[in-house]
Amino acid sequence: MGEILVVVPARLGSTRLKNKPLKEIKGKPLIRWVTESLLKTDFRVLVATDSNAVKRAVEDLTEVVLTPSELPSGSDRVAYALRKLKRIPPYVINYQGDEPFAYRNDLLKLYKSLKGGCPVVTLAKPLEEKFLKDPNTVKVVTDLRGFALYFSRSLLPYPRGGFHFKPLKHIGVYAYKTEILFEFTKLEPTPLELTEGLEQLRLLENGIPIKVEPTENYYHGVDTEEDLREVEKKLSNF
Repeated sequence: MGEILVVVPARLGSTRLKNKPLKEIKGKPLIRWVTESLLKTDFRVLVATDSNAVKRAVEDLTEVVLTPSELPSGSDRVAYALRKLKRIPPYVINYQGDEPFAYRNDLLKLYKSLKGGCPVVTLAKPLEEKFLKDPNTVKVVTDLRGFALYFSRSLLPYPRGGFHFKPLKHIGVYAYKTEILFEFTKLEPTPLELTEGLEQLRLLENGIPIKVEPTENYYHGVDTEEDLREVEKKLSNF
């Protein structure tokens, strides 16, 4: 699968959890857990980081590209890293640097959808009721073909007559045709994106469709010390 690359953006200066990529879980930095998990899927993996410390944590495992610290987002970091390659692949997966769980079957779903013509693909899973109103849990609604209609931190949709489908939790893994990623990172931030604080809305506001593939797999990004403790428990059995 030389035509697709998984890029992991890892910025050291996280605002919610200081030095997040280097936070240790069971004696190993978070970014190393992420990288090792992805390598087990047999996809090619590259880490894009603004930190030499992060580079040292994973450079014995996989390729690393150093990026400027002032890049505004993970998507910009991925695009920057791709442009540094001698051969730019036609497809890329942007895999969050704080998500230590990775699954080959989900990555293959993303790849298959890209090959089938979708410009952007992401993942979603059934949402537990306790997270319906949690602003830290991003929800997504789709059309009948499985393309995203909207993403929100709010309850989505409002169940005036009860839910007629299972609400979905968005999993922040994105697969792009590389040309679309380059186009995306050149676009100005959009009103809904700025309102919700959700970068993917820039795509929808510019008429770029996002296919949403279903998953039942366990994902748990790390944003807090509580997340670290929860992830440590799960990694013992992963």
